[in-house]
Amino acid sequence: MPAETHPSDGSTAATDDRSVAVQTTGLTKRYGDDVLAVDDLDLTVYAGEIFGFLGPNGAGKSTTIDVIMDYVRPSAGSATVLGRDAQAETRAVHERVGILPDGYGLYERRTGRENLTYAIALKGADDDVDDLLDRVGLDRAAADRAVGGYSKGMTQRLALAIALVGDPDVLILDEPS
Repeated sequence: MPAETHPSDGSTAATDDRSVAVQTTGLTKRYGDDVLAVDDLDLTVYAGEIFGFLGPNGAGKSTTIDVIMDYVRPSAGSATVLGRDAQAETRAVHERVGILPDGYGLYERRTGRENLTYAIALKGADDDVDDLLDRVGLDRAAADRAVGGYSKGMTQRLALAIALVGDPDVLILDEPS
């Protein structure tokens, strides 16, 4: 990867010709005066990369995702997704991102198929339910049972199928295990 020299201080930084999928610059999130959840985060994730945050509880992993998705506003800094400002162009970002959030909710009295059909309708997508079920390895017979009777693994597969609705350009998984 070529290096770019910064004339003001002589330092170098890597440059890359790949398109940027997610970028944060100086991202900071405070909750009140006492809690600093994210501190001046500079992050670049390129298209095609698989990227993971690792850290203890309270390290700011979910908060960073929440800012990227504009569920919460940053105290300082910025976030972009596929070149779109995450706070100013939230709808455009949401149209191109699939997310499996921590603490996702499913309609437990509805079947997996009904949950997935509803997600497709909400997104205005034309996905085939059975194709999505196959993609995540969720048995079609299981998809016709109420979600409340699913194992944790089956529930996660269904939630992943929902995140894949609309063939997103970026997929974000928060606490996927």
